[in-house]
Amino acid sequence: MTVAQMVCEREHSYLSEFACLSENTRGREQLTPPCTTRTEFQRDRDRIIHSKSFRRLMHKTQVFLCPEDDHYRTRLTHTLEVAQIARTIARGLRLNEDLTEAAALGHDLGHTPFGHAGEQVLQECYSPDFTHYRQSLRVVDKLENNGMGLNLTYEVRDGILNHAGEHQADTLEGRIIKFADRIAYINHDIDDAIRGKILRIEDIPAEILELLGRTHSQRIATLVNDIITSSTGQNDIFMTPEIGSAMMELRAFLFENVYRNPEAKGEEIRAKGMLRRMYEYLVKNPDKIPREERRIYGETDSVERRVCDYIAGMTDRYAISVFENLFIPKVWKVN
Repeated sequence: MTVAQMVCEREHSYLSEFACLSENTRGREQLTPPCTTRTEFQRDRDRIIHSKSFRRLMHKTQVFLCPEDDHYRTRLTHTLEVAQIARTIARGLRLNEDLTEAAALGHDLGHTPFGHAGEQVLQECYSPDFTHYRQSLRVVDKLENNGMGLNLTYEVRDGILNHAGEHQADTLEGRIIKFADRIAYINHDIDDAIRGKILRIEDIPAEILELLGRTHSQRIATLVNDIITSSTGQNDIFMTPEIGSAMMELRAFLFENVYRNPEAKGEEIRAKGMLRRMYEYLVKNPDKIPREERRIYGETDSVERRVCDYIAGMTDRYAISVFENLFIPKVWKVN
C-alpha cells in the first residue's frame, strides 16, 4: 500500500460522513497518473504553493498600499492566515483539511495590485463582471505554468471560485473558505489599522468587543469555535445568529472607518489613475506587454482580455515600475 493509499484509508476511519474524501474527487480536466505519496488535494496544495502567482502575493496590497513597516499584512500573509483558520475549522469538524488548505491558499491568486482598488479599475475599464475570484480561477486554469494552468481538481477550483459574495461551494470544505476569509481580514485589518493609528480599540463598539473579545486572538477563537459548535453534525457551515451578526457589524464598522478612511486609502486615487492609464495605453499598444507574458495568452483572447490579465497579475511595485517605464521621462545621460 502506498503512502497516498494509507492516507485515504485513514480518511475513511476518521473523517465525518459529510467530508469530501480524497478518493471521491471529481478529478481534473486533464488526467494525470496518481502520486504514490500524496492525495489529489495534497498535490493541488503543492502546485499552488510552488506557483509564480502565489509568490507574487507577497508584494500585493492587503489594505495599506506599499507600507514601509514590515509588520503590515500583505495579500500573502492574509492568505496564510486564511489557510490556518480554515484548517482549524476543518479539523474541528473532521472535514478534509488538505482540500480546505488547497482552496484557501488559492483563493486570492487572481487579486489585482493595490487590493480592491485595482479590481475596481478593471471593472470600469475591462468588464463590470471582473472579480478577483473569477480571475483566481482563470489563473489556476489557464495563466499559470506558462499558459498550461495548474490542472487542479474540481473541488479545489470550486472552493476558489465560490469563496466570495453569495456564491456557495459544493463541498463543506469549500464553504469554510468564505468564513475563514472574513474572520482573517476583519481581525488582521483591525490589527493593522491600530498599528497605522487609523483606529483605536476603544473606537470599536463596546457591545461587539464584549461579545467577540477585546484581543485579536480572543475574537478569532470566538468566531472559529462558534462555527465548529454550530456546524458539528450538520451538512452545512453555520454561525449562530448572534455571533454572525456581530461579525458582520464589525465588518460594516471597518468599511466605514478603515476601508473608506481617507487617511488609510488616500493613495488609492493615484493608484487607480495609474492603472487606468496603463490599461488604456496597453490596449492601444499591446506589443508593449513583455514577450514572455504574451506567450501565455490564447490566440482567441481579445486584446482587452490580455491587458486585463497582465495588469491583474502585477504586484504593486511591478505596476509602479511599468508605469514609470511607460510614462516617466528618463534622465538624459551621456555615455
